Amino acid sequence: MELTGAQILLESLKKEGVDVLFGYPGGAVIDIYDELPRHPELKHVLVRHEQGAVHAADGYARASGKVGCCLVTSGPGATNTVTGIATAYCDSIPLVVFTGQVPTQLIGNDAFQEVDIVGITRPCTKHNFLVKDVRNLAKTIRQAFYLARSGRPGPVLVDLPKDIMQARTEFVWPEDIFMRSYNPTYKPNLNQLRRTAEELAKARKPIILAGGGVIMANASEVLCELAHELNIPVATTLMGLGAFPANGDLWLGMVGMHGTYAANMSINHADLLVCVGARFDDRVTGRLQDFASHARIVHIDIDPTSIRKNVEVDVPVVGDCRQALEGILEICRAKMADTDWSGMHADWLQTVHEWKANHPLAYNKNGHIKPQQVIETMYSITKGDAIIATEVGQNQMWAAQFYTFTKPRTLLTSGGLGTMGYGFPAAIGAQFAFPDKLVINVAGDGSIQMNIQELATVVQNKIPVKVVILNNGHLGMVRQWQELFYNRNYSHTNMEAQPDFVKLAEAYGAEGYRISKPEELEDVLRKALTSPNPAFIDVMVEREENVYPMVPAGMRCSWCRGGTPCKDMFFPCWWRTSPVCSAAWPACSAAAASISIRSMWRRPWKRAFRT
Repeated sequence: MELTGAQILLESLKKEGVDVLFGYPGGAVIDIYDELPRHPELKHVLVRHEQGAVHAADGYARASGKVGCCLVTSGPGATNTVTGIATAYCDSIPLVVFTGQVPTQLIGNDAFQEVDIVGITRPCTKHNFLVKDVRNLAKTIRQAFYLARSGRPGPVLVDLPKDIMQARTEFVWPEDIFMRSYNPTYKPNLNQLRRTAEELAKARKPIILAGGGVIMANASEVLCELAHELNIPVATTLMGLGAFPANGDLWLGMVGMHGTYAANMSINHADLLVCVGARFDDRVTGRLQDFASHARIVHIDIDPTSIRKNVEVDVPVVGDCRQALEGILEICRAKMADTDWSGMHADWLQTVHEWKANHPLAYNKNGHIKPQQVIETMYSITKGDAIIATEVGQNQMWAAQFYTFTKPRTLLTSGGLGTMGYGFPAAIGAQFAFPDKLVINVAGDGSIQMNIQELATVVQNKIPVKVVILNNGHLGMVRQWQELFYNRNYSHTNMEAQPDFVKLAEAYGAEGYRISKPEELEDVLRKALTSPNPAFIDVMVEREENVYPMVPAGMRCSWCRGGTPCKDMFFPCWWRTSPVCSAAWPACSAAAASISIRSMWRRPWKRAFRT
């Protein structure tokens, strides 16, 4: 039976197991939208901005492990997706984005709402297609989903000219797919796995660094098994949070710019670093020549181009993270059954446990609502049984630091691109993936306004997404950098004209709550989070609270040497008394507390601190 291109598209989506489609209609895709009501098994979610559609599909994919899917029109509809596509590309999220296009005979003629979206998105997609023949449509869709989910996942774009959607042909679904030039390596090289096992057997101070690839490969369980059997501590990147339980004895925390003392110190002192599914980005490594400078490095990744891209490694392992970890564990059990892993690593574990116990993440409680306290209270109420989405900035880092992630796919955040406006639509996508789970978006008062219009999407679909706004009246992370590195020149970071978020939520038809006193925090937050309705919770936090620790970009993450403060590390002890200061560093002199950041940067360190 002959079908139109629009019908073939929708039938193909059902063949691929798509149950939710995020989108926004327009002239170039009107034929698809005309056909949609005849496919009730395909849930279409009408967003209020195309960027929201891509982020929602992204959140759906991260939370569920499936391929996210969205549909937009041509021209500005297509260009509005670019930020979302780039966000997914940087974090290796499987998406298929369908864009409308003008009829094929008008392509290249500057027609109304025409853009070369294939050319525009070529640098930020895993692959993209322009369908020129309706007979190739089903095959193209099959290839798009295969590319999106296989190997290193990523976004794929399919551009659909209007006349192709109207044309008719026989619908033939290709069950099998083969792409001659695309053959990702899943099974790791056995010799490289043996070398890894040998390195583990020789190491006395090993550490595992887990990234988002562990979660993408569904390798969290085997990672935990390997770490516990070999008695090796584990740290993660931001994207890897949840890959290893953050409440376990072997957990060290997040590494990098805003990482924990124990995690960064462990990498600096380790003699073996096993990196699994991470790409060694600059926020993790800091100054490259000082990163893991005493360690031999094993790098496991399904993408061969990520290995040795930033950091030179001793043992490269190309393959699926799960299969690689299973292979290493099997070799250790078979060939090294008599190895006393616990005894070998006992001294090392004692050292890292001391770092962890003596230098925990901490903050001052001074009568104001602290954002860290809000996150801790959220965790106390939810017991960790929630999906947390974040925006980008201070709110993102506080959520990463102070919410205890024990399961994979429970943190949705823009790691590589750092996209403000991501969290709210991503939370919507996650809620559609898991209608019965509690989904919370942690936002700042600046970032939430990037896609705040999606409140209408939430209300229309009656989904109970919660948004906790850490309202400090600033673009907080930029203000923090201005404070530390630009002599407190707060140029355009003071959000002077803020909306009333409670009234705004109510205007859309959601619930609105405001918390302005510490004693209100737990009760109001509990009431809001347990409500069956969508809600905004506007929390008035201390205006100039900073995210600590903080390693400036391009500086070393080895925080201290020989018991003295590292000049590359910024801590609040420089200007205020803090439990963090007293726990982590020698006492600051009274004079040091009044020294400006810029002058301290130039000052000899022995004069800034007394030992």
